[in-house]
Amino acid sequence: MVASEAAPFAKTGGLADVLGALPQALQARGEEVAVVLPRYGRIRLDGARRVFNDLRIWLGPACWRADLHRIDDRGVPVYLVDCPALYDRETLYGPGGADYPDNHVRFAVLARAALAVVRRLFRPEIVHCHDWQASLVPVYMRHLLAGDPTFYGIRTLLTIHNLGYPGLFPPEILPEIGLDDSLFTPGVLEFWGQVSLLKGGIVTADRLNTVSRRYAREIQTEEFGFGMDGLLRARADVLTGILNGVDYAEWSPETDPHIAARYSAADLSGKLQCKRDLLAEFGLPADDLSRPVIGIVSRFTVQKGFDLISEVAREIAHEDVDLVALGTGDAAYEELFRDLAAAFPGRIAVRIAYDNRLAHKIEAGADMFLMPSRYEPCGLNQIYSLRYGAVPIVRATGGLDDTIDEGTGFKFREYTGSALMGAIRDALSMWRSPEVWRETMLRGMARDFSWNASAAEYAALYRRMLEDRP
Repeated sequence: MVASEAAPFAKTGGLADVLGALPQALQARGEEVAVVLPRYGRIRLDGARRVFNDLRIWLGPACWRADLHRIDDRGVPVYLVDCPALYDRETLYGPGGADYPDNHVRFAVLARAALAVVRRLFRPEIVHCHDWQASLVPVYMRHLLAGDPTFYGIRTLLTIHNLGYPGLFPPEILPEIGLDDSLFTPGVLEFWGQVSLLKGGIVTADRLNTVSRRYAREIQTEEFGFGMDGLLRARADVLTGILNGVDYAEWSPETDPHIAARYSAADLSGKLQCKRDLLAEFGLPADDLSRPVIGIVSRFTVQKGFDLISEVAREIAHEDVDLVALGTGDAAYEELFRDLAAAFPGRIAVRIAYDNRLAHKIEAGADMFLMPSRYEPCGLNQIYSLRYGAVPIVRATGGLDDTIDEGTGFKFREYTGSALMGAIRDALSMWRSPEVWRETMLRGMARDFSWNASAAEYAALYRRMLEDRP
């Protein structure tokens, strides 16, 4: 597997969670798996061993030098590409949400280093690439290394975690990533006058998949296809959806070290203590624990539905409900929540931060969990919420639609503020029937979205890929 991040080494989002769990789940099924990552400056090399010195990677006239280190993560070998000039930086992709101007080179070197691992250290039957940062692997294999017997018979799989990030660069970068201008065509890399590395992977990988069944269908539509829907429809015969799993070793109220009290479906008494603790954490009064708490843990962006939340925020505030939110994102939405907290003290509170400990406390202490996403390839927080008995309120899109049903949560389809408020009011209506609410919680807590099922689907996909070999 080739990716730009993986827990516990480097993480900005759900991609890292997948790379931190899927390889181990596959290994437990008897697969042999290795992972290739950049060695960012923050990644310590304690326990690692250097397995290749001074790897020289030529991209056009430029030569990049890297060392390869191997460290075992729960039995899975992880190869770290150590090139300080490219990876020893303050953030993974760029400061303040912007991109480093040489990201195309940084991830071209990752792709070429991964192919060096294939050549010298770990020969796989399949190279599984993740998102635009690894999309050059199949491009290089198809267009630069097609005649190299080292790679004969090796298949490529590209997983699209979020089509909204296509890896766009000006066409002038092609020589800098070692590719000929002849590839700047609509049939390979050209996308509306720019180079899209993700498109290159979509065109050249043997198989494609994404992280939920619903999202695999949605990205073939104009609404969710980001201009690539026609290309994806043309490759629909090799496109599948496999739902991400979650790591219940980390996300379970029965064992969670971050929460005020442990609890389970058999004994829910600790959840009330977690609710009291959550309100105290946010400085909200715990005088009326019969009032429900809605929790939000999210990036504050339009993709996550914050334009809808903005539209109805004051309506929510006038319901008999408390609201706590954790996250960072667009400045306008951060300011919105600060203003709401000031306008409705004691009822609405926000923490503008990334705080894993507090995210666990919100899952455990909230009664409802809000995810009104415009689109959501998979989503993990709604799955965590089910296990913690925080009943999800979601938009019926992507993985949200695949994981939440009428027996475990509340869904709305039309992307409007009124539809969102309708779902919230349906939840509040059910809240007033404690036995019905408890049954909904327990159904959700019983759902199993562990990596075992997802790993079995990936293993079956790998087998089909090998059967397809010429």
